[in-house]
Amino acid sequence: MNLQQLRYVVATAEHRTMTDAARSLYIAQPALSRAIRDLERELGMTLFARSGRGVVVTAQGRRVVKLAREALDAVHEIEALASHSPAGTGELRVASPPSLEPALAARLLPAYAAEHPGARVQVVRCDGRDGVVNAVREQRADLGLTDLPVPADLVSHPLERQEIVLISPPGLDLPGSVAMSRLSGMRVVLPPPGSARRRELEMLFATHGVRPVVAAEIDERGGWPATVRSAMASLLGYRTMADQALRAGLVVRSLDPPLRRIIALVHTRRRLPATAQEFLTVAEGASAV
Repeated sequence: MNLQQLRYVVATAEHRTMTDAARSLYIAQPALSRAIRDLERELGMTLFARSGRGVVVTAQGRRVVKLAREALDAVHEIEALASHSPAGTGELRVASPPSLEPALAARLLPAYAAEHPGARVQVVRCDGRDGVVNAVREQRADLGLTDLPVPADLVSHPLERQEIVLISPPGLDLPGSVAMSRLSGMRVVLPPPGSARRRELEMLFATHGVRPVVAAEIDERGGWPATVRSAMASLLGYRTMADQALRAGLVVRSLDPPLRRIIALVHTRRRLPATAQEFLTVAEGASAV
């Protein structure tokens, strides 16, 4: 057993699918599955059971996951001791909703890796702003990437204003800039009912007095371009999703009036690990706010 296997166990428990856990760890899914199987054989127990397209944690697995989190937290605290951890080494955990992961992957993570090649980064995928806040509060992540506002017990570092755009299949009779009123009656793709992102969008619709038609419900992970195309419906997402949309042959339009959210890195009011402080320094150096 090693720390890497413990990280894999925790990530799989948090994401509930091997594919999403592997993506958050930036490793291939077969490698993650193989590592989990090796650990299960070593321990003589089953940690995860197949459930549809994902996995569920077994009773034995829940105990292992709890202890693995405690062990990783202890290791993380040790690494955070500046007198024992050289700058630019150690592990950093950043919580992010799927809609903001492109901002991490395209700009922040490469910039950080360029200055601190010895550091490791784990992306903790969360359900919207509430999920990011909880991950940071519970110390499952050192930093969180989210839109503002966040509760007053967290410290925020604004990075940029991110535009919310309308992503649609080709062929729809829509202008280059779409008035909010046009969303009434429009077929849209939304996150699952009860999710934080769904609640945020429903509040947005209520604020502007529009009532779209729900054509499909997905969790905004990797398969959303195919759903937008097959359902002939539009999706509201951040501008950072535009590159993926355009590669899939979809059309990206601004809204009128433009909708923008301030994106920030957030953390609790505690002494940050050296890796987190270094990441903040890099991110704020590239800030557009």
